[in-house]
Amino acid sequence: MSDLNSVVIVGRLTNDAKLEYTNSGLAICTFSIANNKDIKKGDKWEKYASFFDVTLFGKHGEAVSKYLTKGGQVAIQGEIKQDRWEKDGKNHSKIKIIANNIQLLGGKSQSEGPLAEPEPGQVDSRGFVDSIPF
Repeated sequence: MSDLNSVVIVGRLTNDAKLEYTNSGLAICTFSIANNKDIKKGDKWEKYASFFDVTLFGKHGEAVSKYLTKGGQVAIQGEIKQDRWEKDGKNHSKIKIIANNIQLLGGKSQSEGPLAEPEPGQVDSRGFVDSIPF
């Protein structure tokens, strides 16, 4: 049996997506997300964020790249890739997510101004309808 490498993560974009093409014409959409979590330390709750670089290849990346703007919330399904390199005699590594599927979940958070997520059933700034009432 082969090993399993699968990840599902929901987060907010930390920057606008960047769309580039290889010499052969393959679209490469790259962006970063922040995955936020509340952690209890003693009697207080503190916010903790993990940051991940994401790459989405091909027509799917090309189609959604213009909608992937800073602050937008997305769900990503894909696999984890670890890059390793040596620089100045020290070993380094970085975890990336190679996306297979991406779903746009909503606009910017309420704290980020007028493009906040719509109420259920309303249309957001990209023309998507949020029909889930929770």
